[in-house]
Amino acid sequence: MTPKAELVFIPGPGAGHLISAIEIAKLILDRDERLCISVLIMKLPMDFGVQSYIESLSSTTRLQFVDITVDDKTAAGFLSNKETFFMNFIQCHKPKVKDFVHNTSFSRSGSRFNSQLAGFVLDMFCTSMIDVANEFSVPSYIFFTSSASFLALCFHFESLKKEHHIDTSKYKDSDEDLTILGFKNPYPAKFLPRLTTDQTAVVTRFFDLVTHFKEMKGIIVNTFTELEPFALQSLSVPQIYPFGPVVNFNEGGHGRNSQSETESIIKWLDDQPESSVVFLCFGSMGSFDTEQVKEIAIALERSDHRFLWSLRRPPPKGKMESPSNYENFQQVLPEGFIERTNGVGKVIGWAPQVTILSHPAVGGFVSHCGWNSILESLCFGIPIAAWPQYAEQQMNAFLLVKELGLGVEIRMDYFNDFEGKYGPPDIVGAKEIESGIRQLMANGDKNEIKKKAKEMKEKSSAAMKEGGSSYASLGLLIEDVINNVS
Repeated sequence: MTPKAELVFIPGPGAGHLISAIEIAKLILDRDERLCISVLIMKLPMDFGVQSYIESLSSTTRLQFVDITVDDKTAAGFLSNKETFFMNFIQCHKPKVKDFVHNTSFSRSGSRFNSQLAGFVLDMFCTSMIDVANEFSVPSYIFFTSSASFLALCFHFESLKKEHHIDTSKYKDSDEDLTILGFKNPYPAKFLPRLTTDQTAVVTRFFDLVTHFKEMKGIIVNTFTELEPFALQSLSVPQIYPFGPVVNFNEGGHGRNSQSETESIIKWLDDQPESSVVFLCFGSMGSFDTEQVKEIAIALERSDHRFLWSLRRPPPKGKMESPSNYENFQQVLPEGFIERTNGVGKVIGWAPQVTILSHPAVGGFVSHCGWNSILESLCFGIPIAAWPQYAEQQMNAFLLVKELGLGVEIRMDYFNDFEGKYGPPDIVGAKEIESGIRQLMANGDKNEIKKKAKEMKEKSSAAMKEGGSSYASLGLLIEDVINNVS
């Protein structure tokens, strides 16, 4: 069948945004041959592990990848202001997007395959690109890479700031409980993401983007009805399309391990009993200073549980870099730790997370609560011990533990400030970490979160199959896109 309608995807440049956007694009194309997609790729000056993934991509007849990255000199000009760098970086790509559409002869009269441009799918941080879509008289959709609950939180605080002119900085470090649309339980202000309480230029710019959300024809959310029914029911305008969990199960394109390193991890897991291992991993940006590392080590040793720990070196203070692997773990771990835990624990650098979570030996996940990590964990029925680090992760932790009962708390109001603006983070003590691990890994009928996680695994799988909620939602989006060119 000759494609009839074309979508232009503009994902954010970060790995978590880019990879999940491309998985969404593949899902759409697999479902309907009437569509083709062009993914426009922006690369940041610093590589956060995205480059190897981009190099692994190959265009097909109906899916093409187009590098629209601005030159290094232009990008470097935005680095002088770290606070607004990311927003400015997106903005400076607008001419490149316009050029692409013009040069590809997109128009209502036709384009490649004689298909018509049906719309833009914009990352949640790229909504300023709606101006370009409007210029070409096509609708825009958002791909919202976080949860429906965070979307509800964004709309709530956008209303407080812009309609009610409330200074939300009063909620910072407050003991107040808030009533927020989309949440069943009172929401403790101390668990709010810094994004909602800071009064900085970048926060102002972010909520300008949220205002743009209301101008979109629809919002695609990587979630599913059975996971977040309450939050999804609270969202009505614009049209919401939940068709997750969309997870990249093939890590070969963006992993940072050699094949032998990954094989070593799998071999170790193969030797462990089923559901016996607690996996600790804090995302592509997750790292801790030496003092905190030692508290984690003490907690693991005392917990008497088998563990697999992704331990990485923090970047230099103030540097916009991702953590790196240690050459020798002995330099940061307590003396004798490796020897004492030999056979029951394994310390690694970069972790092939999906590969690990899918292994039957893994029974629990100590996580930073990034949304992609949460979805990956739930797809395999693995409960989570929540230790959020930055961005919206504190809210994700609250959602998991208090709203959904799919996790336990290590510390939900923890905040890791990479830039040092708020001083060093609190040290979470070994006793607190050990308690969270013991709750997470407890056996027997009392462990309700394990039971709920297994149930959510089945629901997540059913949602994506024909007849499921996400399958139906994807169908509605595709029909809307096709109608744009009818």
